[in-house]
Amino acid sequence: MITLGLTTWSEHRALIKNQERPVRLDEYAAYFPTVELDTFFYGIPQPSTIQKWQRQVPSDFQFVIKANRALTGHLEDPLDIEQLKEKFQQFAKALEPLIATKQLKTVLCQFPPFFNATRQNINYLKYFRSQLPNLPLSLEFRNQSWYAPIVLNSLIRFCRKNHFTLAAIDEPTQTVASVPFYPVVTTSELLLLRLHGRNQQGWLSTGKEWRKQRTLYRYSSEELTVFKQKIELLQNNVKEICVIFNNNSGGDAAPNALEFKQLLGIKFKGLGPLPPEQLDLF
Repeated sequence: MITLGLTTWSEHRALIKNQERPVRLDEYAAYFPTVELDTFFYGIPQPSTIQKWQRQVPSDFQFVIKANRALTGHLEDPLDIEQLKEKFQQFAKALEPLIATKQLKTVLCQFPPFFNATRQNINYLKYFRSQLPNLPLSLEFRNQSWYAPIVLNSLIRFCRKNHFTLAAIDEPTQTVASVPFYPVVTTSELLLLRLHGRNQQGWLSTGKEWRKQRTLYRYSSEELTVFKQKIELLQNNVKEICVIFNNNSGGDAAPNALEFKQLLGIKFKGLGPLPPEQLDLF
């Protein structure tokens, strides 16, 4: 099974006719069966917020949830061990509504560029798994040391042993704070692909708008065809391959995902109905 999704839902105005307003979740869910959310990264939402999301989507719609930044080492002032343990518990508790309805696809554990391949950090990954023992976890690294030839095979074995999905990341790779695109199956349930775009110059941007510059990219039909070929080689080895498009600074994620869907020749079951204003768009 191949599924497609985007990061967040409100920004993808190509999906609606009135592009002056944010996209609603129910509108987004008329096109894609999953979405990646970074809401949990910045703060753990109330159960009522999560339940509101659930009411707006079909029952088999799923969420990719980015792990809270305190858990992945993004805080300037790290928590002590007791605070960290409590934060893990709060995070797991907040996911319970999604777990109960089988709407949690995976937790995306995105680590910062300074989280490199050291024994200490490997031990932290073990601790991370011990705190969330029954949840589907996907790892995204932003340091090339994890993909060094002397490390990579050990990393793959580690992920398989500890039941981590190793996310395959497409992004510019000319800095230490980026990784090569390396799709490999480490869990039988899921292979997660995250496509950030290939804006080499934007990836190096350090100005105020650096985040927007990074994902300012539109994949060509030829590039999407290469992704298709790589996915087809792996799809018999895993239950689901989920592709998340994050190249949306210029509004390109949704058009790219819809083109990729057509290229793959797939249809998604259980999607919500297209609102009347959207029926003539694609």
